[in-house]
Amino acid sequence: MAERCVQLVLHYDGTAFAGWQLQPGLRTVQGVLEETLGRLHGTPIRVTGAGRTDAGVHARGQAAGVTVAPHWEPGRLRRVMNQQLPADLWVASAHEMRPDFHARFSATARRYRYRLGTRAEAGSPFRRRWATPYDGAPLDRATLDWCAAQLRGSHVFRGFAVRGTAPADDDHRCTVTLARWVDAAPDEPGDLVFEIQANRFLHHMVRFLVATMLETASGKRTREAFLALLVAETNDEVAPPAAAAGLSLEEVAYPADLYLPA
Repeated sequence: MAERCVQLVLHYDGTAFAGWQLQPGLRTVQGVLEETLGRLHGTPIRVTGAGRTDAGVHARGQAAGVTVAPHWEPGRLRRVMNQQLPADLWVASAHEMRPDFHARFSATARRYRYRLGTRAEAGSPFRRRWATPYDGAPLDRATLDWCAAQLRGSHVFRGFAVRGTAPADDDHRCTVTLARWVDAAPDEPGDLVFEIQANRFLHHMVRFLVATMLETASGKRTREAFLALLVAETNDEVAPPAAAAGLSLEEVAYPADLYLPA
């Protein structure tokens, strides 16, 4: 039987990781996965992620692709991996995919959430790991909602990306299908969550967007200045990126026909 192509859906607490991507001498999500799979498989295993989350960014729906020996049925692979992975990394599900599946290039959409703590309790060590405390000027919710609405559709996001991290010929265009601010769970009143889904994201894009929306809603910059960044050729006027702790990769979507029957 040919090797199996498997998609792993991952949850991780990004606090103690230096991001997704392999980095010499640093603990990364990709590195821990490859070490664990190599130990189980007896040979080096390459893991491909749907996206490269930054240091401190969490995930509840990161997707990774691996090619394993045929005896590693997806359910068994998940169970054995979870017995050996550290407590801050967990395989939520595993799916057998067609051989042409690619975790990054096959994805049709990615969805992120950014959680903002607006009450004093957000400074608690039990909260700030997952939500970024906000203690700035009062936020105008109508302006937050207005900013989110401007993001929907297809835009060139050079003004909201780290320059030089995309190829020189990349147009930096992303198509945003969901962008909104919502209230958090009823048991945590005052917290706000920004949700965004797009076909792709640029480096630091969500964190730049959140920080710049907060500056706009607090009166630090005008709505016109926010709109100008959506057509800007550089990121010279963008706000410094919001803290990583509030950000989580929630879901990566793929065409249904890439999934093989269970």
